[in-house]
Amino acid sequence: MAGTPTNPPKQMAGPPKSDSTAAGSTTADGARNGGGSSPGRVVEDTSRGKTTIASSVVQKIAGIAAREVSGVHKLGGGMSRAFGEIRERLPGSTGASHTTGVSVEVGEKQAAIDLDLIVTYGASIVDLAKAVRRNVIGTIERMTGLEVIEVNIAVNDIYFANESDDPEPAQPPRVQ
Repeated sequence: MAGTPTNPPKQMAGPPKSDSTAAGSTTADGARNGGGSSPGRVVEDTSRGKTTIASSVVQKIAGIAAREVSGVHKLGGGMSRAFGEIRERLPGSTGASHTTGVSVEVGEKQAAIDLDLIVTYGASIVDLAKAVRRNVIGTIERMTGLEVIEVNIAVNDIYFANESDDPEPAQPPRVQ
């Protein structure tokens, strides 16, 4: 219809809305806002409600899935392991953390995982890494519906079965 005025498309004012404004949230366009345990992904947004999965949940799932693989002794690199050991011994502590040695980036539809491993001596590191990667990807995709685009694995140490996790007992003094 020539001669009729057309209305320009309406534009929304301000930045795009995010699922949450707390630290660690992911905006509607998938941009990461920092650490924390606030919603990471909208799983379902229907007329009956919205379901979100926190980034910390994805992090815990990845840590548990990695530990399930035979040959993985522990997760974590030097400093994170040291702080984890101290935290475990504090009164009121909840015990071992499932997130030590695990970092995640969670978008609206995808996730990327970084793992720091300590492997048991004798295990094939290449085969172990493949098994860990397969288990982590399968578990996260099955439980959350996220597409896991990568699982980066860093082997930081080897555990020998005759080593104990506790420091060596103190030697008796040489001079009495």
